[in-house]
Amino acid sequence: MSEQVTARISHPHQPGWFDLVSVMIESMLNNAGEEAEGFLIDVGASLAARYPLAEARTVQDLEREMNLQLARFNWGFAQLQPQENAILIQHHALPQGDTNVDAERWQLALSAILSGVYAQWLQAQGGSAAVPVTFEKLDGGTLHYRYQ
Repeated sequence: MSEQVTARISHPHQPGWFDLVSVMIESMLNNAGEEAEGFLIDVGASLAARYPLAEARTVQDLEREMNLQLARFNWGFAQLQPQENAILIQHHALPQGDTNVDAERWQLALSAILSGVYAQWLQAQGGSAAVPVTFEKLDGGTLHYRYQ
């Protein structure tokens, strides 16, 4: 199999774009340190504003609408668990980075982006900007968030 065909199979994104994003995230993490997280959260919120959700009447509707948008980007899927005064969000099947960015750093960068995405989507559905989406943990490739 040629290198070009192998690259397309293991790297389903348009050539160059994923590399550009990977280099930008790695550079941001190296140069901005802790400030990178706030920037990446803002990036996620801006992205979510560009791809708004249809109105959701139930948590099940909300989960479906989120997953329809996440599927557009091949970014995995979310499961929502309503609590008495919170919503727990589990994000599964996070896209893998390349070998140039440490896997844990890649996951933490994407967790910040997704924090912004989820916060913006929830606010657009009538949630309060004062209620944060908090990243709680990374557990075996699953990101855990709390909206409370």
